[in-house]
Amino acid sequence: MTSVPSISLSQNGPSLSRLVYGCWRLHEDPVGVSPQRILEKIETCLELGIHSFDHADLYGEYSNERKFGETIRSKPSLRDSITIVTKCGIQLPGANRPGIRTKHYDTSRAHIVASAENSLKNLNIQKIDLLLIHRPDPLSDPDEIASAFAKLREEGKVLHFGTSNFSGSQFRLLQSRLDFPLSTNQIQFNPLYLDPLSDGTLDQALELRVKPMVWSPTAGGKIFNPREKNGIALLKTLIDLAGKKGKNPDQILYAWFLKHPSGLVPVLGTNDPGRIRSAAGAFDVSLTREEWFEIREAGAGGPVP
Repeated sequence: MTSVPSISLSQNGPSLSRLVYGCWRLHEDPVGVSPQRILEKIETCLELGIHSFDHADLYGEYSNERKFGETIRSKPSLRDSITIVTKCGIQLPGANRPGIRTKHYDTSRAHIVASAENSLKNLNIQKIDLLLIHRPDPLSDPDEIASAFAKLREEGKVLHFGTSNFSGSQFRLLQSRLDFPLSTNQIQFNPLYLDPLSDGTLDQALELRVKPMVWSPTAGGKIFNPREKNGIALLKTLIDLAGKKGKNPDQILYAWFLKHPSGLVPVLGTNDPGRIRSAAGAFDVSLTREEWFEIREAGAGGPVP
């Protein structure tokens, strides 16, 4: 099996593995959340060349960063082998945030700095490789965000910065306030959600040579457990192509992302080491242009105009 390569997200940006392991559902692993179980998944990733791990402060009701950090504490040498991405800005009511009544966004300077410092503590690390604003905030002041980024950068607590779920105009506005380039925009994109192909998101990524990270590449698992017509047709297409190439359907799906010229970086959401191994096999898959369009057509429910 080909080792997962690395890719630079932008000019002078961080180098991430071309597949990133997502820690969104770390707390839902049916096998458990012990440091030993998390270490098993980390070591599986590293064996395959997947050295980048995607977090957010709120994942697992604000507990997954701490669980991951306990694993790093149990084996400190891991820190030299991994790249950490995390996100901030969403305020979610719950047992771990008793003072919050309403889900909202906070991209104030004070909150961004405090959140990053708390992530450093929870993850048991000295620096965050890449910090993203999790969602665009209608009350955000780009100058405040820029000031927070500058402080964290000057103090060496965060090396690179980016956004998540930003539109092209929102990304460009924030970039206009910074003295250094944003490294990525983490976006929702998959064959059942094709908006970034037409709303300018991927056009901007190509224009700026910024590689987008992709969350929910399997549509939250719906691609492999479809209930609607488009999803059923898509899964059939993936299975048919997999049969022709002697590969697994998930490998065909990830190869579909890898073929796009913007340099997409899918974030894996599985807790199953076997599925991590299978996903890495996408780098042994070659799709023709027509096969790429077959997948797009199935997901969209019709051909291109």
